Amino acid sequence: MILAAGKGTRLRPLTETVPKPLIEVAGRPMIAFALACVREAGIRDVIINLHHLGGQIRARLGDGSAYGVRIAYTEEDPILDTGGGIANARPWLEGDAFAVLNADTVIDVDLRAVADAHARRRALATMVLRADPDAARYGVIEIDADDRIRRFLGHADPTLTAAEAPGLRALMYPGVTIFDPRIFAYLGPGIYSITRDVFPRLLDAGEPCFGYVYHGYWRVLDNPADLEAGRAEIAGRLGRPPLGR
Repeated sequence: MILAAGKGTRLRPLTETVPKPLIEVAGRPMIAFALACVREAGIRDVIINLHHLGGQIRARLGDGSAYGVRIAYTEEDPILDTGGGIANARPWLEGDAFAVLNADTVIDVDLRAVADAHARRRALATMVLRADPDAARYGVIEIDADDRIRRFLGHADPTLTAAEAPGLRALMYPGVTIFDPRIFAYLGPGIYSITRDVFPRLLDAGEPCFGYVYHGYWRVLDNPADLEAGRAEIAGRLGRPPLGR
């Protein structure tokens, strides 16, 4: 699933007439990079949620054949935030593990490797995580030596001891997660965030949630400064998969 329903308020006035996922970056719509990431992993079925100017996204991407995937769409009115949006797409997602990505993120991560780690650990959720000196801007997620998430945006696993806490690694979330379909036991209808509202509940319940530590390229394109820097940076990287395909 690629999350594309947001209003892109931090990129106004661009997003008043063009939905953020369709803003051009290095000669292609921003969402094309997320589509390339999933396609490179062998994923062919993609769900995209729509709200703000969603008709433009549907018209531009169509059935996905131009991007090597098959796209289905969910409509949101009102917008459901990330947790509610995933819950709304349950008919397309339940039954097997699935990936969730943000439409405004460019990342080279190997989703096959993330999915393999997820399966080995029998995880409920495996979040791609990365070190960043500006992690506090995005929200700190802390993992232990086994890569298990033990503290999430300041909310601690209730079994975390004072002796364990100093050994945790503080990382940030660049917007890619693999979920087991058991996640739907925690996702009801409504408007709520998968990170702020659901992950703390998963920690409280003792669910196996892990990080996959990633060291490669990542760029978010959610404000004018990031967009300007990203356009130049990404143009220089084209030709290297998945950016170049």
